[in-house]
Amino acid sequence: MDLISATILLVIVTDPLGNLPIVMACLEGTKRPFRFIVREVILATVVLIVALFFGPAVLRLLHLSQEALQLAGGIVLFLIAVKLIFPTDTSWMGVKQGEEPILFPLAVPLVAGPSAVATVMLFAAQHPGRMQIWVVAIFISMAISLVAFLFAPVVHKIVGHRGLSAFQRLMGMLLIVISVEMLITGIKDVFLLPTGGG
Repeated sequence: MDLISATILLVIVTDPLGNLPIVMACLEGTKRPFRFIVREVILATVVLIVALFFGPAVLRLLHLSQEALQLAGGIVLFLIAVKLIFPTDTSWMGVKQGEEPILFPLAVPLVAGPSAVATVMLFAAQHPGRMQIWVVAIFISMAISLVAFLFAPVVHKIVGHRGLSAFQRLMGMLLIVISVEMLITGIKDVFLLPTGGG
């Protein structure tokens, strides 16, 4: 896999356009949207870089499997989706209204989520001699996410609050489907692993 292929794969996995409704919802509680977006993208970049260099070793050290990562990611996304569809006085971001979230949920798990982390870990495991290429691919994909997210306020002005609410609920439904699919895949991987017997 070359730089272009790796970058395209990371852009598809991180899905910057699909995350725009989430970004708009996050910006409702922020006073400095540009700084917030830049910070979250930087944090997501750091998470992916750390996962690229240290992820496989950490999983081996803690005896954690890819299946556990898949199941945990599915559970987190499912909880976020429920909050999106059924909002309460405490936002789905895990903070009170008017407070600015940090790291969760925009940087992790929506940008640097389980799929993105698993992807960069796979890069490192399959081609450890191309780490520089994978780092460049991460930076390019994160730059694309940054540009896409910076347009979120413009989209917010166009669609308005009611449009945003509709987008949030639609995204919640999509996230539920994605999270259930992640859980199904993780469960299948657990129970269909080769046993090593006769």
